[in-house]
Amino acid sequence: MINIQEILEYLPHRYPMLLVDRILEVSEDGKSCKGLKNVTINEPFFQGHYPGTPIMPGVLILECMAQVGAAIMLMSEEFKGLVPLIGAIDDVKFKRMVQPGDQLIIECGIIWTRGTIGRMKGTASVDGELAASMEMTFKMSAKDR
Repeated sequence: MINIQEILEYLPHRYPMLLVDRILEVSEDGKSCKGLKNVTINEPFFQGHYPGTPIMPGVLILECMAQVGAAIMLMSEEFKGLVPLIGAIDDVKFKRMVQPGDQLIIECGIIWTRGTIGRMKGTASVDGELAASMEMTFKMSAKDR
């Protein structure tokens, strides 16, 4: 398990955009992992999305998956210190609303990498029920670009 202090060593994201609270598992081959996002009413986006009916924006669920996927890559010495960039998001499906009090469990796997470019797949679920899924193309970039 990787706690928030260690996540801060790998991911360049910071408040309010750091959306991963913990990495629960990393596969032995380093190609997949499971992360956790605790969704609380204190999230700034709930003020406007939507007043009286708080729902986590789908784009932020996708960002959670992207960050868990980036954590896999940035744990590797080869990519340490690089910035993960989204190139494309495909086959997105939203199946369930995510609301305050939910624990979002994110599972990501690297499909392929070629140099600093790659493709990953991700799912996000709440209480074992699929909330969202997607595939993403990404690039690992130097910080000064």
